[in-house]
Amino acid sequence: MLTPTLKKNDKKAKLFIYAVSIIVFAAVVILSKVKLQLDLPFNPHVFATFSACINSIVAVLLLAGLITVKQKKYGIHKKIMLSAIVLSVLFLLSYIAHHLLTDETKFGGEGIVKTVYYVILFTHIPLAGIILPFILFTAYRALIGEYEQHKKLTRITWPIWFYVAVTGVIVYLMISPYYV
Repeated sequence: MLTPTLKKNDKKAKLFIYAVSIIVFAAVVILSKVKLQLDLPFNPHVFATFSACINSIVAVLLLAGLITVKQKKYGIHKKIMLSAIVLSVLFLLSYIAHHLLTDETKFGGEGIVKTVYYVILFTHIPLAGIILPFILFTAYRALIGEYEQHKKLTRITWPIWFYVAVTGVIVYLMISPYYV
């Protein structure tokens, strides 16, 4: 096992994790209602493409993290998972930029494709909204060396995070043909 990176301080960690989670959730909700009318020299949907690329990389990193931990390559696992967290921050910034700079896009598909799209979207959104504190608590438990608690949380966090990353890409691929 690795030497803990952080000193355990559950009070401060909980405060930090809950504060960050609430601030991020509030920012996404509030900023989704705000539209900036800027004359940009590029198509602002590039942010959605960038977000989908990041989600793809995060999904691959999550798989690599799973493989490396099963191989007991804990140092590599830690680097991979921290990279996934950093990329998720970049995703969030890109996601917010996209929604600030573009109007809402209506899905134009019909029939079963439309049903599939909305099922994926309506599962993706709430899970994306709740996963952040789980990710942060899971990372915190690993960084303070509480590996058994980390492992227990990972059983919840990893599949949801992976699902959110993959379905984010699927939602993008399904909605992007309808961008104006």
